[in-house]
Amino acid sequence: MDERSTFAAPLSLRFASLWQGRLTLYFLYADGAVRQWRSDRRGITPLLQLGAVAQAPVPVRDPALVRVLFHVEDAANLRGIATGFRIVTEAEGDRANLMLAGLYAFFAGIAVALIVYNLALWAAMGYRFQLHYCLLLGALLGYTLTSSGALAWLAPMIANNDRIRLNYLFIGLAGGAAALFTRSFFKDQSMPRWLDRASRIAAAAVPLSALAVAILGAVQLRVADLLYSLSFAGLLAIVVPTLWGAWRQRSNFLWLFAVAWTAPILLAAVRISAALHLIGWNFWIDNSTIVSMGLEALISSLAVAYRIKSLRDERDAALTREVIARNLADVDPLTGLLNRRAFLQRAIGRTACQQLLLIDIDHFKRVNETLGHDGGDEVLRLFAAALRATAPDPVLIARMGGEEFALLTPATHRVEPETLLASLRRVRMPFDLTITASIGTCTGSLATDMDWKALYRCADCALFEAKAAGRDRARTLRLDAA
Repeated sequence: MDERSTFAAPLSLRFASLWQGRLTLYFLYADGAVRQWRSDRRGITPLLQLGAVAQAPVPVRDPALVRVLFHVEDAANLRGIATGFRIVTEAEGDRANLMLAGLYAFFAGIAVALIVYNLALWAAMGYRFQLHYCLLLGALLGYTLTSSGALAWLAPMIANNDRIRLNYLFIGLAGGAAALFTRSFFKDQSMPRWLDRASRIAAAAVPLSALAVAILGAVQLRVADLLYSLSFAGLLAIVVPTLWGAWRQRSNFLWLFAVAWTAPILLAAVRISAALHLIGWNFWIDNSTIVSMGLEALISSLAVAYRIKSLRDERDAALTREVIARNLADVDPLTGLLNRRAFLQRAIGRTACQQLLLIDIDHFKRVNETLGHDGGDEVLRLFAAALRATAPDPVLIARMGGEEFALLTPATHRVEPETLLASLRRVRMPFDLTITASIGTCTGSLATDMDWKALYRCADCALFEAKAAGRDRARTLRLDAA
């Protein structure tokens, strides 16, 4: 490298971090003097700056620097032996660190917030894609720490090659989590069996290939890196049919997912092209994952929120349907009152003293004969509405069958039978037909089925006495007298 520079300001040599053994830098000056910097077993760790770029101070002397020689031992030569080098001033290096610190802090802050947000939602709602997204963000946080070079600041004794191993491992875990998240996000869409199988294979292959790089990198890095790049290419390959399948099934979430993941998918394809030597190394390509995932995190927060809202709406609709179905099973369809089964379910088990009123419409057979069955049904509906309007709030009201109705209330909130009869007499019936009713009432406990049978028999006897006495009246019996 030739570079004629004066020393008006302190200079530094910046270059890319690559897998290599020892590195020696030779600085040649115009007067023939040579200065050198030699790495130890840690490699370039002492020189690492944010963005995983090495920055070596240029020894200050006069006359000018004319050449820099790199002597690299044990180079993997995956992205080159030495690349990305340029001479910068100390101020330029500080500005680069400040800019990258903002970029990495931006992503880390969003990732932590989204992890907390999605874990809280998962605890409340239990959707699996939220856990997969948290796993993805957690892996990317680890990748942020290793790829940014900040790990070298936190652990200055770590070898740079070991940092790169961790870098592979975290991005591999992120790739596997992305495959799981993609499939679980579209879980409600039925996909071909081969695509499900391919998704599982990709979710396992990417982190396993990254683990192979971390373990076997020192032995056969070129082969391990090739498998790693191909596994990522396979991951991208299954994204396309997944999105196509979601589009064909008119998924409500496809457009959100597509908008959020367009940048990461395209930039991942660019990084794979660089790994396969289809394009050259570039600093921003090397750091594109954080940029694209920062944008993805912002948009995906909206996508996940929309997905959760849709799932919540679906759940609420299902609960509403369940409540409606349960109500239909518990309610008499003609009058809207509880049916006998639902009445008994809610009545039996009350240990406090209860008042039971059995109400029977007088001469209802004549009503059907006079008005017909449709007219009789209208009488039953009006009669039930009058019971609801007259009885106080805690009262259970049911149609026990035919023209017989029942009211149950705690004895502390008694219903006066005569008051109820007076209200029923004022109900205007079809064709101004006069409709009366008879009431039998009894008071007692309803803790068991036996209690119910005894209380019902007592109220039924009182009802019989009311009818025998001329109808349109009420009678009350004591439980021990029935």
